[in-house]
Amino acid sequence: MVIGVEKLSSVTDYKDRNTCVLFGDGAGAAIVEASNDDSGILATFIKSDGRYDNLLWIPDGGSKVPSQTIDNGDGRFCIIMNGNEVFKHAVRQMESASRIVIEKAGISTKDITLMVPHQANIRIMQLTAKRLGIPEEKVYMNIEKYGNTSAASVPIAVDEAYRTGQIKKDDIVLMTAFGGGLTWAAALVRF
Repeated sequence: MVIGVEKLSSVTDYKDRNTCVLFGDGAGAAIVEASNDDSGILATFIKSDGRYDNLLWIPDGGSKVPSQTIDNGDGRFCIIMNGNEVFKHAVRQMESASRIVIEKAGISTKDITLMVPHQANIRIMQLTAKRLGIPEEKVYMNIEKYGNTSAASVPIAVDEAYRTGQIKKDDIVLMTAFGGGLTWAAALVRF
């Protein structure tokens, strides 16, 4: 079982209008098992680069001192983000990760049935798809319902797309994500 879950409401500074309107809480999970047909994971890629950690981070907290117990009054236990820089890195790295898995799988962007990007920002999703040559009608978006649920955004979106019939057997789905630290990844899956 692969699980993506976030409770960002507990680390959101509601006085910071640059971040408080963006984030939501959510969870999603998938059962991954071997298959006897050509469905399954076609390619994956994951990377991180700690040199950019100060672009999207929480300065205090962690498992040793959970952020819920820190109350120093200056908002240091909350998400801090440099939105413009995060935007640039997100588009660049989600595009790059996507191109890597497309090449690894030996397919073209025309073979992709649906792109399910991290639901961080509509402009990030649109620009990433445009750079990849994927038409907007092939990009699943639900950010208007939940906000940015971080690690849960792709699992929630894939589940919704599947339940509404936008993902069917033999479809090739590109999933790509970006997060704090900074981290980014992509996966191609044939359903």
